[in-house]
Amino acid sequence: MATPEYYEWWSKRVNDNILEPGHENSQLIKEHLRVIPSELEIIKQDFERRNTKLEKTIDKMEEEKMNLKLDADVQKIEAERLRKGKTKAKEDLDSLKTDYKKLR
Repeated sequence: MATPEYYEWWSKRVNDNILEPGHENSQLIKEHLRVIPSELEIIKQDFERRNTKLEKTIDKMEEEKMNLKLDADVQKIEAERLRKGKTKAKEDLDSLKTDYKKLR
């Protein structure tokens, strides 16, 4: 005849008297089975982190380049407008000089 303690002990045993993992030991087992990344994986993660950072920098620089192109286009348009204004002013001045000479 077996005692209740024996039945409890026996019910926890499986496969050649090896204890089933209990909930209190689950954290220890998880830590024990935790996979430590290899040097290659660490380098790969560092590469991906740097790559992401560089992609952000490239995107920022491309946006800045686009803004600078727009600024340059605006400056070209402004310069062309001023050239046309200067040419018109010269023509008007020449016309006034001609009219002044005619009046004299």
